Amino acid sequence: MAKSLTRQIFEKQQQLEVVPPNEVIAKWASNVICVLYPELSTCAFTSEEEIQQALAGLREELINMLKATKPCCNCNIGQVADAFFEGVPELYRVLNTDVEAILNGDPAAKSEFEVIRAYPGFYALSFYRIAHLLLWLEVPLLPRILTEHAHAKTGIDIHPGAVIGEHCYMDHGTGIVIGETAVIGNYVKIYQGVTLGALSVDKSMAATKRHPSIEDHVILYSNATVLGGDTIIGHNSIIGGNVWLTGSVPPGSLVYHNSEIIIEQRKVQNYS
Repeated sequence: MAKSLTRQIFEKQQQLEVVPPNEVIAKWASNVICVLYPELSTCAFTSEEEIQQALAGLREELINMLKATKPCCNCNIGQVADAFFEGVPELYRVLNTDVEAILNGDPAAKSEFEVIRAYPGFYALSFYRIAHLLLWLEVPLLPRILTEHAHAKTGIDIHPGAVIGEHCYMDHGTGIVIGETAVIGNYVKIYQGVTLGALSVDKSMAATKRHPSIEDHVILYSNATVLGGDTIIGHNSIIGGNVWLTGSVPPGSLVYHNSEIIIEQRKVQNYS
């Protein structure tokens, strides 16, 4: 007789390590960000020593999560955690360039405080940059949980494996999709609904570059779709709204969708 459903579930549970709930993992990342950005007002410190203590506590939390997810067989988990926090100053520097890009790029943005506190693009990028650093350290599971948390919060879907340069500006953000092997340069502007995706989805392609490369100073307007691992958008190009691209374009290109809009005078019946 087939095993009962409850037996199957129980046996599977016994085989799994106790990984913290997604909410706990996301809270850890939120606390890393709030230490860096007091503008969020979720962490308050009265001295440098308190900040150092907070970072030490976050390191211990990370070690506990690493123990549950087992990033490697024989490595020193403490060294993995140390490597992450050694990378935090550079993480902070790059995030500051994202804040600057949003502030300088959006006429509606009034201050750095507003960008940090209210902009979904910065929220998604901050979680992505933490996740990407963890992935670079070969930490499993945690990076994807973090970016999917940000995805649920903002509608911005960034795979932690994507490579995104400095001064990244995401405006509005909703519906942006950036695939695992996408490479994005510096000073790139990305508007809502943009997809940097694969031409085809097949499990056998997991180890290949499937998503496009976007060079420096490119603007991707709303709902543009750029597909393919061999696709390169040359620097200083502008990709217009609703464009569908599956091939490369040279630097300095202007690519736009040539739709026809017809405006006619309505014939309104006069009932007076």
